[in-house]
Amino acid sequence: MAVPHRSPTGFPDDEGADDFVREFRQAVSPAERDLLAHTPPLVILDVAGDDTGYDARVRRLIGALERALRGPHDVKLVPYALPTADDGSELLSGAAARGLTLGLPRHMTPDRLPGFWPLWDSVGYIREHAGERQAPGADVLRDHAHSQVRIHRQQRREGRLQVFLWALGGKDAPPAGGLRGWLLGSLWQGLTRTFPRWWWARRKTRTLVRAPRLLRPARQRWLGGMLGMSGKTETLFAVMDEVADRQMSRLVLPLGHPRHQESLLALELLLTRALLEDLRTPAIGRIRPLQRRRTARPVILVPLPRQERPGAQAAERFLRAFHQERKNTAQAPGPLVIAVGSPSDELVAELGGPSPVGLTSAGRLLHQSGSDVVLVRLREEPFTREGLFVRPTSPTSYRVGGRVVTAGVAGGTALAVGLLGVGGAALFAPVKKESSSCVGGDVPVAGAKYAVPVPLHPKQWYDETLAEIRVQNRRAERFAAQGRTVRTVVAFASTAPTSETETLFDGTIPELRGIAMWQLKLNDDAVSDDSRVPLRVDVRTTGKGFENAEQKARELVEQVKHDQRDEGDAGGGARKEYEKVIGVLGFAQSTEPTREALKILEQAELPVIGTTATADEMLVSATYWPFTPLNSTEARIEANFAAASPVVARASGGCEPAERAIVVQSSADLYSKSLADKFRKDFHGSTKLVNFSQEGDFSGSPAGTPNIRSAHDLAETVCDELRDSDPTIVFWSARARDFVAFVNALDTQGTCTHRDITMLGGNELTNVALTGEFNDKDWLRLYYSAHRLPAEDKAADEKTKQFVSEYDAFVSGPPTQDPWRDDGHSAVSYDAFHVLSRSADMALSGQGGVDPNAMLTALRSGITFDGATGYVSYGQGSNMPPRDKTLVLLRQSGTGPKVALVCGAYRQGESSNAEGGACAMP
Repeated sequence: MAVPHRSPTGFPDDEGADDFVREFRQAVSPAERDLLAHTPPLVILDVAGDDTGYDARVRRLIGALERALRGPHDVKLVPYALPTADDGSELLSGAAARGLTLGLPRHMTPDRLPGFWPLWDSVGYIREHAGERQAPGADVLRDHAHSQVRIHRQQRREGRLQVFLWALGGKDAPPAGGLRGWLLGSLWQGLTRTFPRWWWARRKTRTLVRAPRLLRPARQRWLGGMLGMSGKTETLFAVMDEVADRQMSRLVLPLGHPRHQESLLALELLLTRALLEDLRTPAIGRIRPLQRRRTARPVILVPLPRQERPGAQAAERFLRAFHQERKNTAQAPGPLVIAVGSPSDELVAELGGPSPVGLTSAGRLLHQSGSDVVLVRLREEPFTREGLFVRPTSPTSYRVGGRVVTAGVAGGTALAVGLLGVGGAALFAPVKKESSSCVGGDVPVAGAKYAVPVPLHPKQWYDETLAEIRVQNRRAERFAAQGRTVRTVVAFASTAPTSETETLFDGTIPELRGIAMWQLKLNDDAVSDDSRVPLRVDVRTTGKGFENAEQKARELVEQVKHDQRDEGDAGGGARKEYEKVIGVLGFAQSTEPTREALKILEQAELPVIGTTATADEMLVSATYWPFTPLNSTEARIEANFAAASPVVARASGGCEPAERAIVVQSSADLYSKSLADKFRKDFHGSTKLVNFSQEGDFSGSPAGTPNIRSAHDLAETVCDELRDSDPTIVFWSARARDFVAFVNALDTQGTCTHRDITMLGGNELTNVALTGEFNDKDWLRLYYSAHRLPAEDKAADEKTKQFVSEYDAFVSGPPTQDPWRDDGHSAVSYDAFHVLSRSADMALSGQGGVDPNAMLTALRSGITFDGATGYVSYGQGSNMPPRDKTLVLLRQSGTGPKVALVCGAYRQGESSNAEGGACAMP
């Protein structure tokens, strides 16, 4: 049997390929900014040929072009999108818009798409409620679209002030009764709901439907003209309600019905026109900083599935709409759209029946506005050999944002004016800083962020995440059916919830979300990159608190050994190649069962990448790579932070460092005892140890330590200790569920909550701190550790911000209703899966096999990348956590988590030693 070889890569070296590649790079990022002002043609690269290799040819060509648009560390160099569809009902304009607005090049002026998103949100509502048959009404559409604006702003990572101001429009009236309540409610509703929505809809109407009347009759805008509105009285959402009247009855028909397809095309035309109208801006050139930062052309790469695939309908519908509406869009420039695949005869006819041209001619036509469609038919032979490497484009980049430059100019002007009116000595006098100010601010845990606790639906969220993993598993299996190398990894989770309270506090749900998100990205990347190894995920539950981890580990070891024996047999085994397990993700908690499970898994010689298990005692296996900082690192940082930073509130105001700590642990819990012991060792003040277990398990408790089962008794004990005059902090190392019981008992008892109580804990507390559980505890000053920076923090890396945007898009519902948006569990599992995935890519052999031993070799050689949790760098020859891994201390407040301390490589080039203070490594 012939030995298979790795498929050729690069842009197919057909006749004229050199010219096309060169002109493509110039069209995307020209040397002169003025060259961006023309409208490029729609380009179709037809790869028709042998059907067995069709998908591989499309992936190869898309991958070669996409590589020109990405730079080192896999960051975008230009705004581009790669929209795909899994079925014929999808509207690709939405996927194109998301791709163009997310993950943008640093400091390049983004396209905000102010006209597209209200229409997209309105169309989404119309499609979702099509079964109701009755148009929803203009006010309903307006309120729905208005509620989505804050989500779009957060996805674009706009400033917190902008998002907060927009969020005011969604607040309900404050509770009050009687005449005062009626007056207050009316005023509140008018100021925060009615007026903002009316004014916003009015501005959108002027932009899209009709211009201001002023002294002349109202003038139609593009939407009014497109839909034949009179342009005098209709508002934007009245127009969209009329669209609903026409389309809802058609959208309930079967997808294959001609009228349903006609309706989808009408909506795609509307949305594509809105996208093209918005992409006219920002203006090219001129003197203002933001206007000069369009240095590259937006690009949309559209893979065309084979005609029998459901997604082919959606892709061709988008190309029809783009071709038709581009002619109706009055102003340039537009995006460069390149479709790759074999278009249907019907599509070619609707595009005007263009005559095929060679790659050299196609390259020249990229710079000419006169051509509507350029069709290139590539030969099959160049795909059988290595192609051309398309070098990354090189658009002009900027070290600082345009708004910073604008602010600098404004600030310089203000400074000059100030110098004329104020003496220089007074102007430059040092500002006196109050040394007793509290770290993380003085905003209490109670506050506006969680006016009411976040609605919690753990079982629903768990089921939705598993459903997404199953969808991605099927995508991976389709790759296997196409001849790609696909394998399976096992993710050990705690337990499947059977009620609405289970798994709420153990991090399982956000961790599985991170796993599903990386699997989605991996599958998307694998479409165009043959070097990636798509991975199926086998989620295996191990009981409450991972109590059955040892048993599940033995079952996996037996399975792997059985598969290895079958490989040695002449007949082979029954298990499919893609079902063979090559690695493990886990565990989220440091417990006795998970530690023993690691010892068992070592027998199978499978690489195991940890997630949020942090105890040093988990380092019992040569095939286990922890991902997060160990307890010894976390305890040292937290102990130094508590003893040196103003965190304990004074009665006279301000804060001071802690001189004493009450340490609450669960001695039978490996994680809790480990963290508590190390904190007590590193804390410079005195400590008081208290043992707490609602289950009554006090094994391992030191002699003379109070053993407490009742949260009420624990509250009394802590309150007695807090009567000491020394500044005291409560250090919590027990689990999140116990913490909720303790805080509620303190609040109920109320004997020591007349003053602020400062508590400091580990990453375990993020499972509950963000749910709004403590929204009414204005006496609680809560600090806890996390493994990534909040996206809104100025120190956050672009990868962190990009991850949060993708997380918002992944999780259904508004971000404010998700308790784990600012939690690090999902980002940790996302990056941990990245590590495992990267080692699989590196282990892929020329014969298409992936050997777990080769993955272990790859891990031991060192893996480095910039991830959602910061810079990840595993040292060579060691299975310790990544070097100087990010650790953040957050203070929970009513407006969200505030960074109190950040240590480690939260971006490449940063380090704990550079931070100094509590971060400094010994």
